[in-house]
Formats: sequence, C-alpha cells, structure tokens
Amino acid sequence: MVHRLEPLVIRHARRLPVPSGPAGQGGVLARQFDAALLSVGFKLSAELLERLSGLAEETVRQVAARTLDTVREMVGDHVRHNVYFVDFPANVPDTLDFWMRCITEALADDASRDRTLARLSTGVIDLLTLPSYGTYQHTYADMLAAHDELIAAAGDRMTVLHLGGALEGEVTALYLALAGSTTPLGEEGLRDLRLLAGHCVGGPQPEAIPVRENRAVVNLARLDAGADLLVDTVTDVLRLACALSDGDVTLTEPTRFRSLSRPVRRALLAALDAVVAQVPAKLADVNAHREMFKRLGERLHPHEHPRRPHAADVFAVARGEKRARSFESHVEELLGAHDVTGAAQLLTAAPGKLFRSLDRLLRACRTQEERDAVVTAAEQVAPQVSGRVLLSVREHFHNRLEQEADERRVFVNRLGRAWVTADTRPPVLPPERKRLIAALDAETCRRLPEPGHLLIDPDVLDVALPLSGKATAAGLGVLPRGSLSPVDGELLRFFVYWKQTSHSTDYDLSALILDDSYATTTWLSYTNLTELEGEHSGDITNAPDGASEFINLRLGAVRGTFIVPQVNIFSGEGFEEVEESFFGFMLRETEQQGRPFEARTVRMKSELRGPGRVALPLAFQRGSDGRWRAKWLHLYLKGAPSFNRVEGNRVSVATLLRGLVERDYLTVRYLTDLMAGHATATTLWDGKTAPDEPVTYIGLERPDGLHPDSRVITPENLRDLIPG
Repeated sequence: MVHRLEPLVIRHARRLPVPSGPAGQGGVLARQFDAALLSVGFKLSAELLERLSGLAEETVRQVAARTLDTVREMVGDHVRHNVYFVDFPANVPDTLDFWMRCITEALADDASRDRTLARLSTGVIDLLTLPSYGTYQHTYADMLAAHDELIAAAGDRMTVLHLGGALEGEVTALYLALAGSTTPLGEEGLRDLRLLAGHCVGGPQPEAIPVRENRAVVNLARLDAGADLLVDTVTDVLRLACALSDGDVTLTEPTRFRSLSRPVRRALLAALDAVVAQVPAKLADVNAHREMFKRLGERLHPHEHPRRPHAADVFAVARGEKRARSFESHVEELLGAHDVTGAAQLLTAAPGKLFRSLDRLLRACRTQEERDAVVTAAEQVAPQVSGRVLLSVREHFHNRLEQEADERRVFVNRLGRAWVTADTRPPVLPPERKRLIAALDAETCRRLPEPGHLLIDPDVLDVALPLSGKATAAGLGVLPRGSLSPVDGELLRFFVYWKQTSHSTDYDLSALILDDSYATTTWLSYTNLTELEGEHSGDITNAPDGASEFINLRLGAVRGTFIVPQVNIFSGEGFEEVEESFFGFMLRETEQQGRPFEARTVRMKSELRGPGRVALPLAFQRGSDGRWRAKWLHLYLKGAPSFNRVEGNRVSVATLLRGLVERDYLTVRYLTDLMAGHATATTLWDGKTAPDEPVTYIGLERPDGLHPDSRVITPENLRDLIPG
C-alpha cells in the first residue's frame, strides 16, 4: 500500500520520499540511477543523491526501479512510439506521390489487385482499403536502427527530483493539500484524492474542505470507515451517492445509481434527515437537481424509514409533491418587478451568489442610485466571498470593456467543451467597473500572506491562475487555460499516442497555421504530409497495440503567426473510451538528431480526456519580438461522429482561438504584484544562484539549493496561491 502511493507524491510534489532501509555503499548504483533519469529528462537533487549513496545497494535498486517507472509514464516514455515513415522526419514523400505508391503496391499484390481495380474503375479509391496504407510497415526495432542517438543539449528539459520526508508524512501532506484545496481539482486530482482519503481517513484532517466535490470524495472514505459524514446541504449527500456509484461528483453529468447496501442507505438517509431538520430551508436545494434526487430516491427506499421524515421530504420535493421555494426564485421575483436594489440586498445573504450576479444586476440598473446600491452591497460582503470567486469576478470585470460591433463571447464548460456566440450584452459603465475592481484588489491583497523575501522566476508571470482544476489537463508541464509560456528551440514536434479498448480507432494529428488575422495559411495532416514548415509522420488507422503520430515543424520557416495542433477522431472510440491517449510536444535543435520520440526533449505531455471529437490542447503564437510562446487552451470541439479533419474545422478553430487569445486572463503577475507590497524584498531569479535565507519562491520549476525553510510554489501546487 505504501509504495502504491509513492508515485502520487512524485507526480504532485516532484519529491522522492526519503527511502528507508539499511545503510550501505549505494553510491555507484545511485549515480547509475541518476544517469538513467537523465535519459528521460529528470535528475536527482544533490541532497537526494547523497542520501541514496548512503543506503544499501538493494534498497537503491528497488527505489530506482519504482521511480523510473513513474517518471517514464509521466513523460510518455512507458510506451513504444513508432512512425509510419521509418526515417521521419527525413524522406517524407509528397502526399499524392505516397498515395500513388500505395495504389501501385495494391495492384502488385495478387490478393488486393482485383478489388483495387474495381474501385479505380469507379473513379474513387478508399485509402483504407489499400494494404500498405495506415499500418506500420516496419518493426519498432527497425525504426530505432534508422535513427542516430540523440545528442544532448543544454536546452533539454531537466526536472529535478528533490528529497522528501518520510513517505507517511508526504502522503498525509499531499492529502491535506488536495482535500483542503480552495479550487476544484481536475479528474486526475479527484482520482488521487480518492486513494489518499482512503489511506488517511484515520489521520489528520484539513481544517476545512471548501470545495464540495472534494468533500464528496473524502466522505466516501469516511463512510467506508464508519466515521461521521461532513455534510451541511442535501447536495453534499447527492454528491456522495454519485461517488458511491463511480459517477460524476461535480453533478455535470447524470449518474446511474447502483443498488446500495442497507447500511449505506441508512447512512445517506440519516444525513439527509439531519440536514433538513437543522435548516428546513435547505429543501429548496433539491430543485436544482430534481431528476437526480428522484433517481436516488428509487435506490434509498425512504418509505421504509418512517423515522426519517425530513429525508422523505427531500424526495417529495423532487417528485413535486411538496413545494420548497428556492432562494433564487425570490431574487427573480424582485428582478421581475425591477427592484434591483431589493435583489442586491437579498443576495447579501448569499455573498457568492451576489458576486456571480453582479454583471446582471448592473445591467438591470436604470438609475445611478441603483448602481451605487449594487456596488455597495458587493463591497460590504466581499470579506465573506471565497478567494476563487473574488479572482474570477476580478478577471470577468477586467474583460468587460466597451465592446466592438463584432465582439464574440467564448464559453468553456467544466468538461472543456467550447462554443462561441455573439456578445449582445450592454457594457458595464466605467465608474462601477473601476470601483468594483478596486474593491476586489483591496480584499485580495488583504488576504495574501506576507511572503518575506519574494523570489520570482520571470517565466511564471504569464501563467494563468488555476481558478479551477477543470481548466488544466493531467500531465507533465501542463499549465492552466489562458497561460502563456516561452518556447525556445529550432524544432517543434507534436505527438499523439492512443490505444483502443475494443474497436478499431483512428486518431489524426494535424497542425493548422494561421496568420495574424486568424486566416488559414496552410496545414499539416495526413492529407498534406509535407510543407515548407515541416512534415507529418504518416497516418495510422488502427491501434490495438497502441499507435503514435508526429508533426515536425521548423519554427523559423513557419509562415504564420499561430500554430494550432489538434487531434481529430476520424473513427472509433472517443477520448474517454480508449484505453489510453495523450498529446505532447518536444523542443530540440536541428543538430541533435535522435529518434522521433525522445523523452528528455518532451516539454509537455497531457492526457486526452474530454467529451468532444476534436481536441485542441494548446496553440503557439509568434509575438512582435519574433519569439514563440505557447497559449494553453485545453478545449474540445463537438465535431462530427466520424471523419473529422482539419480542413473541416478551420473556421471554428480560428474563432475559438481568437476569443481566447484576445481575452486577458488573471495571471501569477497579478498576485505577485500585490504580494510585493508586503515583501521584505522582491527578486527576479536569474536561474543560477539561490539566496542563503528562506524565501517564497514562485516559478515553473523548483531550483536546487533553496533554503529548507523556503515556501515553494510551482505549477504542481499553484492552487496554494489562491487565497481562501
């Protein structure tokens, strides 16, 4: 059990829990371990290397084997990445020449000649019927033999693994951090929290669990252990029921509830009964999820428990047999009567709802007196609003400037599904907008801790604040939606890997190149294998044992301003149905050579898990200074059920990209500017020397040599910057 949790600590904290074992002479094996890590872009910190060197060789060997397995999976090196064209990116043929070669080979094959001639006679040929199209024509070993070894370069990624504490302490600290997070976790975070909660249920618990989805996962472990449930709304119980059925605890998607044991039914009904008995008004929360409560009632059998009358009321409301008027209906009644001041005053009883309604309230105001009343109400309750909501509203009003005639709104739901519509909202008047922003800045600044000496990596300043884990995919080197990060290197290489579960599945990697007005310049895909900018590795149309596709780009040759890689599902299983799928990109210099996939050159690898049929993980933008930067998207388009191609979604992709590029996201720079006012000193890190005294360090990677009492913030725990 202990070793099963060790990978979680490595993934989330980049720390290796201090190994336990007898002392010995493990120096040689420790250095060999370090060398093996270098091959996949990791290394041991000086402190960790020293600690391992003092352990017995067998202990070091076991630690090395476990750790290498973990980091290889983190970077995508746990699978074999083959390519269709054996010496890619060299000698990739012209697309039409390649197709003609496949037809010629089919005609030369006795088994396929007649079938191919029959199709040619119709004037149309299906590439998928040609024997040599879409399947590897060589082994993985053949591909390796066709490539020189990678030449190491100073710019290769190097992720340092630091020495952690005892494993039990590291696991507990990670559990407390995830459970007590002030922002919702992503799919991977919730999955990890579930494992940790089960292990830590009998140990220290966070002072508060502000995110309801996190609370549901923790309650699942508490229910199994017979501990008291942490519920104060009927929706908390509904989320727990979803967790029990391996459903969606965010309540975004409906859950098919399983049959529950009698003790579990009793526990859930008791929790519902207690919540409503204490605050009967909370029955109104049932209205938001009426259908799900109906389905849950079918599993809980409340009629069998006459001593739980308040729990029975929950399901009576769900069935429409009992009325429970919601707080929102009172607000709507006041707004319907044009009583904006009354609505704002009523909403002060629910500060979060008031803040989420500010834009609508201000648009409904007809007089300056009403506008002043709305802003005053917001100023009064700001100290009671969560930090995540404060920052979300701050970002919203920062972007509520005077609209142009063709202004568009981009919507992204919690699953990453995106769509665009015209922005028909009237503007928020500048005086109220400025007054609200000033109040939000002051309240945020009040909550930020004093950082002492603030040490900042300049590359982290344009990283968007993680106001929701749903805006970030699981993986290595992944940043929240809206972030900008520097891209340095001559060659940019994308990759996608997928392995189907049971049905033939064809994913197609493509790259769309747009100019500065978001018009298409060109693209690379299986329908356009070569361009001035680069090459495609060839189409693979079936992945029972896993398959990879690559696109290689020479950044200096790109004729546009934007590069938009995308993964289109041509046929088969969706991103949430395949056994495994991930996307990433590498950076390297031309003279480095190497195989198509080289782990130490991987800068980002993210899981592909979303609801659409077209994935847009990120885009690359050339700035006015000529430098390229990554713009993180984490989007999924609905697409078509089959036959999705880059040529068919150029307009929608360009429209979405424009909306996200032109939106100003709240970034780390915003918070560090506020923190600097409380800091004893603020220093931009030069990438070389670390101060001798403790610091608050904020950067993309934790540097080696920081004082042990330093507070370290990196993308893995960036959520800790968000004030409670």
